Amino acid sequence: MQASYFQNRMRSTARRPEDGVRGSSFRDLIVWQRSIDLSIAVYGLTARFPRDEKFGLTSQLRRAAVSVASNLAEGHGRAGTGEFLQFIGFARGSNSEVETQLVIAERLGFGVPADLEKAQRLCSECGKLINALMKAMREKANRI
Repeated sequence: MQASYFQNRMRSTARRPEDGVRGSSFRDLIVWQRSIDLSIAVYGLTARFPRDEKFGLTSQLRRAAVSVASNLAEGHGRAGTGEFLQFIGFARGSNSEVETQLVIAERLGFGVPADLEKAQRLCSECGKLINALMKAMREKANRI
């Protein structure tokens, strides 16, 4: 039922006449908007990590978080549904990296707990939205 809710939200705000799923811009995708929120939350969280983690977990978390939105945008700009699906898969992988790295940060006691919880919540929401977008695009690909 959750996927259906997120799928309907994504579809209601992201329409492109020629394919019925994508908006005219990647900026129209709710999942892209939430992934930007995730990146901002991760930057805020990691700003308080220990300085000796600058080139470790801080860098990894930031890179992976930025990669979620970047892959969605790049895939949206590709010509075909198959290519878009491939980049949605990359975004899903990056989101899983963020999720894993947030667990590591939590276990190490890095960051402010409220900031960590916010990033985890956004990561979870992005994961659900990415899965819903992937499902919708696969259904579209199967209709063609």
